[in-house]
Amino acid sequence: MTACRPKRPYPAMHAFLFATAILCARMGHALEPLPVPLAKERPMIAVIIDDLGNQRLPGLRTIGLEGPIACAIMPHTAHATYLAEQAFVAGKEVILHLPMQPIEMNRIAGPGEISLDTDRDALAYILEQDLRSVPHTVGVSNHMGSLITRHPGHMRWLMQELAQRGNLFFLDSFTTPDSVAYEIALETGIPAGRRHIFLDNVQTQAAVQFQFEQLKRRARTYGYAIGIGHPYPATLDYLQTALPALEQQGFQLVPVSRIITLQDTITARATLPNELMLSKEHTLVEAR
Repeated sequence: MTACRPKRPYPAMHAFLFATAILCARMGHALEPLPVPLAKERPMIAVIIDDLGNQRLPGLRTIGLEGPIACAIMPHTAHATYLAEQAFVAGKEVILHLPMQPIEMNRIAGPGEISLDTDRDALAYILEQDLRSVPHTVGVSNHMGSLITRHPGHMRWLMQELAQRGNLFFLDSFTTPDSVAYEIALETGIPAGRRHIFLDNVQTQAAVQFQFEQLKRRARTYGYAIGIGHPYPATLDYLQTALPALEQQGFQLVPVSRIITLQDTITARATLPNELMLSKEHTLVEAR
């Protein structure tokens, strides 16, 4: 049976794509993400550095990377507010890296965590306090969360809270293929995106380079790609050299909000979700 994947979606084809998506879903096909109609634009890459806040110097080094790198900062950490202020001054997008309960029940994602024990009112209060500790936030992503992002109820509460603020996007770090966070965000009307590549599950420059090449390959194929890294020495060392070279290689390094906004204009995005693209060598890491 042939693959049900259109190559070049145009506005006039959206009705056809919608029907095709439903048919493919019923037939059990995993759909690739739609290529974004970029016209003459170069492929776009967005890079987010997660887990900032506990260490000052790696945080400052991240902020000093060339280009519009997004800084995902964990709330109530020692340097959260300071790094958020510095990132804002440097023109970087600040993301609240919201701690969420992982599958490993003996682990805590961090202060300001949302867990299955968090009721509706408590979730609203926790989110508000977390946002206060990370000023200049333009979006929210999940730190860990391999358990709670599977639960539609808590995810719908979270997205409803974000919707009330009216100016925040959600990025699903996608720490489990069972996450429903991205879909619930779309259902709630929240601008949303999903991580495609983890850059540094293996903390060596060779591994980071391999994953970065996967990120670029995906961007060439689909027009855009979102990668997540961490403030590890190997990651920062590699990105310090790799990011300035992207323009000469034919890519655009863009804020993650630009890709999310672009996705938000495509009618078929809710029907044709972003499928995870991982190398065979590197898979999901539960601890995230």
